[in-house]
Amino acid sequence: MSDQNVHNAGFTSSGIAGRSLASSMMSQEARASKGGVHSGGPTATLQKMGARGSTHSSGFTSSGISGGSQASQMMSQEAKSHGGETPRGSTTSIVQSI
Repeated sequence: MSDQNVHNAGFTSSGIAGRSLASSMMSQEARASKGGVHSGGPTATLQKMGARGSTHSSGFTSSGISGGSQASQMMSQEAKSHGGETPRGSTTSIVQSI
């Protein structure tokens, strides 16, 4: 995953860009949770990375998740809480796909 992809999706250092994939994700996530975007969720995670320009250094790469990285820790925690697998639509899978 590249910082440019995250930026192009609308996750920028100045916030979420209007009329972007990021704003659509934020809107859908807020509706699904009845009004808020949760810390640690896909939108918040991507915005944090977009603001920092730190996607690759977090361990999300084009060839997969780097061992021993922040991304691998996130994936491990999600897998533990979902019976050993990272479910489709989880924060880790969404962030990695972008």
